[in-house]
Amino acid sequence: MNAPLAWSGIIRLGLVQTALGAVVVLMTSTINRVMVIELALPAFVPGVLVASHYAIQILRPAWGYGADVGGRRTPWIIGGLAALALGGTGAALATALAATNLAAGLALAALAFLLVGMGAGAAGTSVLAMLATRVAPERRAAAATTVWVMMILGFAVSAPLAGHFLDPFSMQRLVVVTACVCGAAWLIATAAIIGLETDAPSPVSTAKRPPFRQAFMQVWNESAARRFTIFIFVSMLAYSMQELLVEPYAGVVFGMTPGSTTKLAGLQHGGVLLGMIGVAFAATGIGGPRLGSLRMWTVAGCAASAASLICVAASGYAGLSLALRASVFALGVSNGAFAVAAIGSMMGLAGEGAHARAGTRMGLWGAAQAVAFGLGGFGATVLVDLAKLAVATPLAAYSLVFIGEALLFVVSAALASRVASPQPARASAPLPPHVATAQS
Repeated sequence: MNAPLAWSGIIRLGLVQTALGAVVVLMTSTINRVMVIELALPAFVPGVLVASHYAIQILRPAWGYGADVGGRRTPWIIGGLAALALGGTGAALATALAATNLAAGLALAALAFLLVGMGAGAAGTSVLAMLATRVAPERRAAAATTVWVMMILGFAVSAPLAGHFLDPFSMQRLVVVTACVCGAAWLIATAAIIGLETDAPSPVSTAKRPPFRQAFMQVWNESAARRFTIFIFVSMLAYSMQELLVEPYAGVVFGMTPGSTTKLAGLQHGGVLLGMIGVAFAATGIGGPRLGSLRMWTVAGCAASAASLICVAASGYAGLSLALRASVFALGVSNGAFAVAAIGSMMGLAGEGAHARAGTRMGLWGAAQAVAFGLGGFGATVLVDLAKLAVATPLAAYSLVFIGEALLFVVSAALASRVASPQPARASAPLPPHVATAQS
């Protein structure tokens, strides 16, 4: 029987999440920007591609079930990482191909983004399952936070590093840099995961489980669970809408190069990391007294995110690239603060209520996140394209959408103020939005 994971094993699983983040961030930032700016495609094209990478992950339960039946999770993780690397490299090749043959390039891109979603889903699901079954109960909260931070590190390191090597930009350089990132991610994560599973886990009996519909309705009928579901959907809709807009906005309005906008994405993810760690320390009392409840930090983070988005729009009218960078960094910090508090509340609230349906509650909230992420990314790109038809300048079009996102964050803050805070003992086990979304 596999022994509980030591900290070295938890960090090795975290390296898998780092690899996932390193590849996915290039799809949502660099590839997205090149399609919109260098290829002059409508923004909804990468929006559809990114939405498809979320949509395919509706099959995550099936992939998790396959790992359960097979008795080992390592093959699913390594295979998922291989699909992710292949899909990421394929997306860069497709973008280069689209410059000369648009139809063939987009067809290859559609397949590549599906592979990215399948790889991230298959590997991510088994990583989380291994964490859940192999980490001692007293370490689960800290392990979840560690893996979360390591995923964000993948975003924060990959984007600026790739941005450095992308200048001077060419399609050939895009393919080479992306392939190097994907290959390194696969090698590092595969080396990290091999040897963690020494025995097959015991299968879990489902003989006494109620039908899914019955369990789901029991949870949905809980008013607290239903309110939190609405909050998760609205806040994650706002959270995800900016993901595909910041880099094209910087390219169109400020004339930034692909390398510069990729670095800007890295700056934003660095802010997310800072916001997460800061609130994790403040709200859980690490190293000192607790500074406020998770609900307070959730409301404050949503409000600060709204203010930061307005500053991002205002920086375009001011024409100051330094103001844009400061606003994007502030947006990242605000997003990180609200996310760590919101997902911390989710983990705490999952075990509360009747019927002991913690897994079903997490599934409901994870589904709300996944739908919001898919709709948010696609919807934002469509709104920008429509706004360009209605207003005189691209700056005005992007600003209208940023202000709309800010209003969603204001609504999220209001909803969060009505969500009960979990007990402190349960409030310190957050999972990142990208990880939690992936579970749906």
